[in-house]
Amino acid sequence: MLYLKLLAGYVAFAILGFLTIATFTSHFTLNYIKKDTASTLYRESKLLASNYATNYYQGTMTLDDISSQFSAVSLYLDADIWVVDKNGNILIKSEGETAPASGTVEGFDITAFGTKYYQIGTFFNIFSDDTLSVFSPISINYKVRGYLLIHKPISDLISLKDGFLNISYMTLAIIVLCAFVMLGLFTYTICIPLRKITQAAQDYSTGNFETQINIHTNDEIGYLAASLNYMALELSTLEEDQRKFIANVSHDFRSPLTSIKGYIDAIMDGTIPYEMQDKYLNIILHETERLNKLTEGMLELNKYGVKGTMLDISKFDINNIIKMVAQSFEGTCKEKRISFELILTGQTCYVSADVSKIQQVLYNLIDNAIKFSHTDSTITIETTEKNEKVFISVKDTGIGIPKDSIKKIWERFYKTDLSRGKDKKGTGLGLAIVKEIVSAHNENINVISTEGVGTEFIFTLPLHQGG
Repeated sequence: MLYLKLLAGYVAFAILGFLTIATFTSHFTLNYIKKDTASTLYRESKLLASNYATNYYQGTMTLDDISSQFSAVSLYLDADIWVVDKNGNILIKSEGETAPASGTVEGFDITAFGTKYYQIGTFFNIFSDDTLSVFSPISINYKVRGYLLIHKPISDLISLKDGFLNISYMTLAIIVLCAFVMLGLFTYTICIPLRKITQAAQDYSTGNFETQINIHTNDEIGYLAASLNYMALELSTLEEDQRKFIANVSHDFRSPLTSIKGYIDAIMDGTIPYEMQDKYLNIILHETERLNKLTEGMLELNKYGVKGTMLDISKFDINNIIKMVAQSFEGTCKEKRISFELILTGQTCYVSADVSKIQQVLYNLIDNAIKFSHTDSTITIETTEKNEKVFISVKDTGIGIPKDSIKKIWERFYKTDLSRGKDKKGTGLGLAIVKEIVSAHNENINVISTEGVGTEFIFTLPLHQGG
């Protein structure tokens, strides 16, 4: 459709260009030639009237001499030259020119010229075609004795005008040819790529993200194609992530629901004896808490959408928060004989952030470190001030994270193969929540891990400025 519009515009341009030259340009060119020729002939007529015709009236030049001069000038100007008296009698004329047989211009009246020094017409019906006639008075002692007239056929001026128009038509033809070349280049560089982009966009709209746009140019079209290719890749990845998300949610919800249903059915039909029901009711309670934890984690993640979440930014001592969160794991650490090593910068270290959200980050990171640490090990928590930032590190000496899983640990419901056997209670949402909270603060979190050696999570917070 765009190409047809361009082609129609190209044809319209060629037609309008031709019509413009054939009408406006032709009209204005002819008028310009008439005025310019009249001006040129007028200058010649004044020169002939003052230098030759006056001499004829004064008797200083013979008729043959003047006729010879007039013939030469007439040949040069390609025009008729006459000398007439005030009554219209032709006294002198250039040789071989058209003149009335009677030698008199019938009805001659110089006032017919009006205020101009020239007129266009048949000159008192002497000529059969339109003629440009220019006159200059012949004055002797300030008295007009006659007039010098120069006549040039308008057909000669039209021929001159046509010559100029032919040049204009040739110029237009060259311009149209250049425009055609530009149209071809435009088609190759714009229309065809846009057609490919349009086709790819239609494929994307139907859910087919495998279509690639093979346009590799360093311009806006190339950038658009690259952006659409990237978008298709991201949408394809998102679609795959959605499938994985649904699969993970289904799996993590189905397992406890299956257990709950199985144990309840066994209790109701008497398969489980009364004296053992408390044991299985505790299992049901545990699975229910697991489902509740999954639901809460999903609701928490849902708060961090595209528009972000509302943060209650305040000043607080991050060192004190770390101590409080670490103390909440005292019971769990005692069971696994895990100790904390706190390396905190200064007595206090004030940051600006949402204290409840940062507590949640610390809780999740420390909880993970405990889950994947060996018995009789140490978890190191450290704070460091640098470039108006506070770097918080949580480091364990546990099982570590496989290299191919490092980039995936932030995904929702993701669990490494190593963690599946060790972390029975995990939902796979903890690190996703941590990532969203830190990102909501416009800060960064990174992980350094070696399988079999341990893992270190490091995130930043802005150091509080002012009092």
